[in-house]
Amino acid sequence: MAEIRAPATVRRYVASIATFHRAAGLDSPTKALPVKLALKRMHRAKGRMQKQAAPLNEAEFRRCLAATGDRLIDKRDKALLAVGRVMLARRSELVSLLVDDLQTDADGGASILLRRSKGDQEGQGAVVYLPRFAAELVRRWLWAAGVANGPIFRSVDRTGKVGETLHPAMVGRIIAKMAKRADIDTALTGHSLRVGMAQDLTAAGFELSGIMQAGRWKSPEMPARYSARLSAKSGAVAGYYAE
Repeated sequence: MAEIRAPATVRRYVASIATFHRAAGLDSPTKALPVKLALKRMHRAKGRMQKQAAPLNEAEFRRCLAATGDRLIDKRDKALLAVGRVMLARRSELVSLLVDDLQTDADGGASILLRRSKGDQEGQGAVVYLPRFAAELVRRWLWAAGVANGPIFRSVDRTGKVGETLHPAMVGRIIAKMAKRADIDTALTGHSLRVGMAQDLTAAGFELSGIMQAGRWKSPEMPARYSARLSAKSGAVAGYYAE
């Protein structure tokens, strides 16, 4: 039996096929009427809405930090959680960060160069600000781990030995582990930091353009989708029935 794919996955496959054909100088089969009709049938049957990762909001974020200890691996986990949240980072972005691209500011904060991201395939890069508390957690981890160059976030084995790299798949596992220690029942993933920070920025009243810049979004579609439930709660009906 064929595996059933989510509509977003199918759309991504179709877009990739179109791109490959254009690169080869060929007409894309995705423009054919049978393909367009198949996509319409899929959307009528399943809709376009993607399943959204559960958010890790500010209160849960602080609970996770408070529930995490002070071992070497704990220092890494707290630094990773903080940087992932304030950067609205994807898993791949977090594990790609380099020590050489981290610059401490006079106020104790820091800035870091994100060399490449999902929305920056040409590698133009983006400089991202780290507030003082996040920068301090990173400094504590790097000092304790003896890491002076190369990747910031690395694997740590049971004996406390620091590895060379951290696989992107480990980001979600680290977040889930920290949430469990903090008695958070929500099933969090590697994308929960990005969703949660976007929601908190929306709730704090920041403009969509600023949130797009912080999360390096080219389109307002995704940040708007993340904050859809918040927008509903602040709508006319919610205000009418507010106690």
